Amino acid sequence: MTVSLPLGRAEIEEILPHRAPFLLIDEVVELTPGVGAVARKHVCDDEWYLAGHFPGRPMMPGVLIVEALAQTGAVAVLSEEENRGRIALFAGIDDCRFKRVVEPGDTLELRCELEKVRGPVGRGKAEARVDGSLACKALLTFAVER
Repeated sequence: MTVSLPLGRAEIEEILPHRAPFLLIDEVVELTPGVGAVARKHVCDDEWYLAGHFPGRPMMPGVLIVEALAQTGAVAVLSEEENRGRIALFAGIDDCRFKRVVEPGDTLELRCELEKVRGPVGRGKAEARVDGSLACKALLTFAVER
């Protein structure tokens, strides 16, 4: 697959099955299919989840930060020719830690590097940062639906 970076939402939707409001990455700025990806999520004031999380103190839920990391890893996996048109499913989340709050106005830099892949199952090391400061890290396990 030949890609021209950065990828916007339209190009991301050609790779991932996710759609609004659950597509949680805005652009992909680095991509090596089967190896890893770097994406960005610009957290805006009008995000659907902020009205209730939390009134008066809006912040991006940790589970959605992890989902954004998984979508970043899925771009790396599903951009491989043999996985095009498939779905990457969560199989596990290990060693997940949250280090800072992510709030409106922040831009998350999401990085996922695939560590090992055996057949349809793989594992990725993922980190989310805001202005270089670690917000979340986790080891993500996925399975590509066949």
